[in-house]
Amino acid sequence: MTFLFLGIASGIFLGLVLGPRAVFLKPLGDIFLNLLFTAVVPLVFFSMSSAISSMGDTRRMARVMGWMMFFFVLTGIVASLVMITAVKIFPPFAGIPWALPQGDPPAALSAAEVLVRTFTTPDFLDLLSKKSMLPLIIFALLIGVATAASREKGAAFARFLVAGNEVMGRVIALIMLYAPIGLGAYIAYLVGTMGAQLMGSYARVFIVYYPVALLYFFIAFSLYVYWSASRLGLKAFWRSIPSTALTALATGSSVATIPVNLEAAKKIGVKDEVRDLIIPLGATIHMEGSCLGAIVKIAFLFGLFQIPFTGWDVWLTAIGIAVLSGTVISGIPAGGMIGELLIVTLYGFPIAALPLITMIGTIIDPPATMINAVGDNVACMMVSRVMNGRGWIGKMDKV
Repeated sequence: MTFLFLGIASGIFLGLVLGPRAVFLKPLGDIFLNLLFTAVVPLVFFSMSSAISSMGDTRRMARVMGWMMFFFVLTGIVASLVMITAVKIFPPFAGIPWALPQGDPPAALSAAEVLVRTFTTPDFLDLLSKKSMLPLIIFALLIGVATAASREKGAAFARFLVAGNEVMGRVIALIMLYAPIGLGAYIAYLVGTMGAQLMGSYARVFIVYYPVALLYFFIAFSLYVYWSASRLGLKAFWRSIPSTALTALATGSSVATIPVNLEAAKKIGVKDEVRDLIIPLGATIHMEGSCLGAIVKIAFLFGLFQIPFTGWDVWLTAIGIAVLSGTVISGIPAGGMIGELLIVTLYGFPIAALPLITMIGTIIDPPATMINAVGDNVACMMVSRVMNGRGWIGKMDKV
């Protein structure tokens, strides 16, 4: 993360200094983007399918899983609605006087069009494309569920999925070694050709995201926890969660917080069967902070391409994409960039839009990761409330 930040900062500096001459750096950025786009399809497939196939299939685990997914989606929707309200009050794209010259502006899709175009493809071969990211995710989930249901007969295939996930993770890690150079070069090209006005727009992103994220962290999480376990749970949560929050801020990784997050959940009183399932899986598919960020990125791109970010169809589509983009963010090397890739491909923005919102991802990453990680612990408490009643936290020693 430090080198990536330095690469982006260097790219901004070079773009401002070189101006239009920075175009000679564009091929270095194109190499990085092409490598990333090439790896994204197998990466998402193995990541999602291996995570699901590794789960058990008992009835109680299925019930925990069902409630977990319900709260994951619910909190993601709430976070998205909060940020939609914020960007309507203070648009992060206000005052942008230019538009990218590459590609035609994408049309805003209706909810019905999104349902057909993002959930299905007419042919298997169409899955093997970054343009079919969501159908690929659904297919990977089906493969994971079928593998888990096959038990011993599917054990060899399950090991293959796990091995594939490990290999693709290392492939992405190798590609990301080049990210500071490649991404910095592309940012230099964009800043050099578009001008310093770009920086003012990112300042607005900072002003919008950070206050909203902090308010969500303290207010929304407190409300969720109070509903889950009343005052006793609220005290236990805020007493136990600082270590998770600080670890997430320092590492920028939800996965890195898993050990300390599990320990925090144990101190709060969450049972093993709940925390051992929700926290590791949540590090991959639960990220309210990223939902907040996805709305900012979508609103930014709508302003950039001069598309009105208004109307229920537009907002519902944005909420859906924000929640869906979260399913591939945490727990994957460079996962934030993969989520941004999902936004770009689902809306049909040109490839040049990816580095622009990657910069936004870099700006908002610390508080977003903190919300993502701590939100997994909150989800454990919400599921515990449903599974064991409101007084579950006082029964931990009796179960």
